[in-house]
Amino acid sequence: MRNKTPLSFLPRVAATAMERALRTAPVVVLLGARQTGKTTLVRALPQLADRPYLTLDDFDLRAAADADPETLLARAPTLVLDEIQRSRDLLIAVKRAVDAEPARTPGRFVLTGSANLLMLERISETLAGRAVYVTLWPFSRRERQGLGRTGLWSELLAAPFADWREILAADPGGEEDWRAAVRLGGLPVPAHDLVDDEARALWFSGYVQTYLERDLQALRAVENLPDFRRLMRGACLRIGGLLNQTELARDVGIVQPQVHRFLNLMEASYQAVRLPAYAVNRTRRLIKAPKFYWSDTALALHLAGETEPRGAHLENLVLIDLIIWRDAQAHRPEVLYWRTASGLEVDFVIETPRRLLPIEVKAAGRVTTGDAKGLEAFIDEYPDLADGGLLLYGGKEIFPVTRRVLAVPWWSVC
Repeated sequence: MRNKTPLSFLPRVAATAMERALRTAPVVVLLGARQTGKTTLVRALPQLADRPYLTLDDFDLRAAADADPETLLARAPTLVLDEIQRSRDLLIAVKRAVDAEPARTPGRFVLTGSANLLMLERISETLAGRAVYVTLWPFSRRERQGLGRTGLWSELLAAPFADWREILAADPGGEEDWRAAVRLGGLPVPAHDLVDDEARALWFSGYVQTYLERDLQALRAVENLPDFRRLMRGACLRIGGLLNQTELARDVGIVQPQVHRFLNLMEASYQAVRLPAYAVNRTRRLIKAPKFYWSDTALALHLAGETEPRGAHLENLVLIDLIIWRDAQAHRPEVLYWRTASGLEVDFVIETPRRLLPIEVKAAGRVTTGDAKGLEAFIDEYPDLADGGLLLYGGKEIFPVTRRVLAVPWWSVC
């Protein structure tokens, strides 16, 4: 049964990170794809209830910001400024205002944006040393249910492998078909408010059109929208695979440098997600090909023109839950994948200074010891840091598939 809690009251995991940031830095920057709920979150925080909210989507306000940003910032002692990436000079003015105040009042400016300021070539000011960045991703499954949390990753990392089964049995998470969850995705309006596939398809068509014709053009970065849209489709058909830009360029008929730039834009606008490889030597991680995913599974299905979710979409669903959890941690862990030259692979690895948690995802309703082969190889490789592995699957039973690998329904963890 669909959750009917009013959308504006669904608690978000990122709220904790926002509250922590507001106590820490003079500038708090909330970033995320369009329609993930940034405005709703900012307006729901009690600490921001009384301050002015100014959006640069408003043409007159944007013109004022470009003409005289210092005067705009002087409107009130504290401000919320929405879609900040639309005005390059305003960021410079924010920097000057912060530097001119010796006390550096925590939470003085709250900025929101639909693009990662750290990745945009046209924006040179990143507010380094003055800002804390918080990312708002689409809903996790438990956020969509109104629970305001992600999966049980912290609980599992804090406990020995022998205790995992008891921890998971105590908080089953509510059974859900993974195909239905993929089709819903996590963007608040289609995931929560729209009741049928036709309504969601219409919404996604409008979303993509706005993204292509408004957001990307505001970044002044794409001259050929048909090429960009074709690349989005080709990329979404490769979810869960290693990202080979040369191969992708050939398949979609775009030169490789253009593919590289377009993929960077997709990542900067919080659509694409590139997952690095795990290696003890951190330099080697930079030269291994990343795996490719999308920020919202339902949008990925729409872009690819697919009607039936694949196992890679379940992987994508789990990854977004992991990323939301990761970004809310005060001491941020790494989320990576692992692959050997011989082809052994683990879908996800959570890395903390003291522990590794390997996770394999299978969409099938039944799993066997053969499905744990990659996990067992990983534990053999890193026995001092990994004492067990998780095999998430599409079934209903929690059971040890090997001595060191626990098979768990995906919804029992996520």
